[in-house]
Amino acid sequence: MGRAHQQAEARQGESRRRLAHEAARWMAESGIRDYQQAKRKAASRLGIHDEATLPRNQEIEDALREYQRIFLGPAQADAVRLRREAAVRAMEFLAGFQPRLAGPVLDGTADTRSPVSLHLHPEDPDSVPRFLEEHGIPAEPRGRRVRLDRSRELDTTTWTFEAEDLAFELTVLPPVALRQAPLSPLDERPMARASLAQLRSLLATG
Repeated sequence: MGRAHQQAEARQGESRRRLAHEAARWMAESGIRDYQQAKRKAASRLGIHDEATLPRNQEIEDALREYQRIFLGPAQADAVRLRREAAVRAMEFLAGFQPRLAGPVLDGTADTRSPVSLHLHPEDPDSVPRFLEEHGIPAEPRGRRVRLDRSRELDTTTWTFEAEDLAFELTVLPPVALRQAPLSPLDERPMARASLAQLRSLLATG
């Protein structure tokens, strides 16, 4: 019985690894960073439908980093640096909204399709579209729900536009979110973010 249990666990572990790598490949090739969608795609492609074998988000993230290292190499590193440098300029421009960089550009998994994702913290949410309009930036709004903590969610707006041939996403958050970042979809912990000073330091050491 013990041996059979071990064999079943080994098979389940192998299925999880296959699913994680297939999900990571799909994310890398599609440019979409939706872990649940990636899991469903991977399970469908591999014909694995046992919920117990689905990998955790962190397992997919680790597999994505491995995929990028093996198949993308320097090109992926260049994409990250290019977007971090663009983020510096955008954060200088948007300094009045106390911007923070988040997402793949910060964590180093960005590729050539990844947007620069910034969190803004205005006193008045409407001041963001007014600022963009005043500066002739044709941004499009998109509704977004973020988890402020394990018990609170917020329906907010993400403004998207292109500049310097790159995509940008500006998510409007309340000033209180400066002290406590929204929860990450990766591990449901406060999201990693960087201020302008921290991003400059990261570029200087990277």
